[in-house]
Amino acid sequence: MTRILVADDHPVVRQGLRHILAEEFAPAEVGEAKNGDEVMEQVQRRAWDIIVLDLSMPGKNGLDLIKDLKQQHPAVRLLVLTMLSEEQLAIRVLRAGAEGFLTKDEAPEELVLAIKKILGGGKYVNPTLAQALTFDLVTRESEKPLHAQLSDREYQVLCFIATGKSVKDIAGTLSLSIKTINTYRSRILEKLNLKSNVELTRYVIEHRLNN
Repeated sequence: MTRILVADDHPVVRQGLRHILAEEFAPAEVGEAKNGDEVMEQVQRRAWDIIVLDLSMPGKNGLDLIKDLKQQHPAVRLLVLTMLSEEQLAIRVLRAGAEGFLTKDEAPEELVLAIKKILGGGKYVNPTLAQALTFDLVTRESEKPLHAQLSDREYQVLCFIATGKSVKDIAGTLSLSIKTINTYRSRILEKLNLKSNVELTRYVIEHRLNN
């Protein structure tokens, strides 16, 4: 029996995905988790064939969660399903260890196709994103967007700042000191040639780095 864990903080999304997957992969066990902590608890209790994972759940950041899952449970397969479509995020997700990346505006048929391919040992990104990723590989560093040079942690902090979170809140979320977050903020401003949180937020919106 195929075991699929659906991880999303929106109950309607989880229920919709459970309905689709239980029907398409019958007989299948489809479990739920509403945040990163529940995901880690679920994988410690039993083995799941694949986790369909939202990046924007409360608690542990999506990229950190992927890395922790792959480090502690290397056999688990991960398909990231998110509202975010920026190819730089997809690159980071795949580098972190996920087997697939799919946006929530794709048709249910593509979700099923992605899961089947990953369960079969492959990796999955949609054709449009695959083309963008190929372009990224052959594009010179000088031609890539400025945020491509950010580390994963800097990228996380950038997106948090753009949502209006305070330095204190970001530090709490990432379990880091306020001083460390301020250091990341300074590095981000320098790398993106910006001067304020307002400019950072505008940059994130213009480049569609956050939902």
